[in-house]
Amino acid sequence: MTETVLSIEHVGVQFGGLVAISDMNFQVGQGEIVSLIGPNGAGKTTAFNVMTGFLTPTKGAVKYCGQDLRGLKPHEIADLGLIRTFQRTSVFPNDTVFDNVLIGLHRQGKLGLLEAILRLPRARASEQAMRERAGELVRLVGLEARANEMAGSLSYGEQRLVGVALALAAQPKMLLMDEPVSGMNASETHTFVQLIRRIRDSGITILLVEHDMPMVMSVSDRIVVLNYGRIIAEGPPDEIRRNPAVIEAYLGQSAKDVVKEVTAHA
Repeated sequence: MTETVLSIEHVGVQFGGLVAISDMNFQVGQGEIVSLIGPNGAGKTTAFNVMTGFLTPTKGAVKYCGQDLRGLKPHEIADLGLIRTFQRTSVFPNDTVFDNVLIGLHRQGKLGLLEAILRLPRARASEQAMRERAGELVRLVGLEARANEMAGSLSYGEQRLVGVALALAAQPKMLLMDEPVSGMNASETHTFVQLIRRIRDSGITILLVEHDMPMVMSVSDRIVVLNYGRIIAEGPPDEIRRNPAVIEAYLGQSAKDVVKEVTAHA
């Protein structure tokens, strides 16, 4: 059996009389790529906010590597290795790609202020190790040819790659990726899918929220479908694309169009 990394146990979220999530219950195993999908307003962003400490569930629990996350602040959850990327990527536009990643690594540094100021041997060794790691991350996300260019000059898709490198600088054991290919063209999406697989192959577990159904179907090991705050289906892509409840949930987009879209990429 695969070790469970993230466990969502009968989570419910209610805002006054509005039930955003009724009873969400699923697990993500070590090394999996799992996608959480659903129509607009299904509760996906609320679910991510609960998992990362931005919202407290009305009921139930979120457990990461067996630890109950209730009561922990977002930065405390991040320190455990559960890292979230957001829909809007913030880069340092007037710094190079390499320096963006180096800044991210410095944020994780354990050196004392005096050591850094005096450039003591431990500080010099740490700086060299961070520069080497920054180079590794830039290569991992496929931006080695743009490493010395200003991040603000990159395309939208490339800036999203810088954002992923910054997330990886935080040394995650698990990445929660919120609509990572939103706004990307087909070529950029293809590149990003390859990156997701490389990240998983490096030992990092991934949970996606994404609207791009062909991308979801091509990259996911399992898919969890949320609609009106409750899970209506869960399984591998082949099962999900043919599930009548899933097709029904997407009727607002025309069931025929959705079926055509997901089966065309089977």
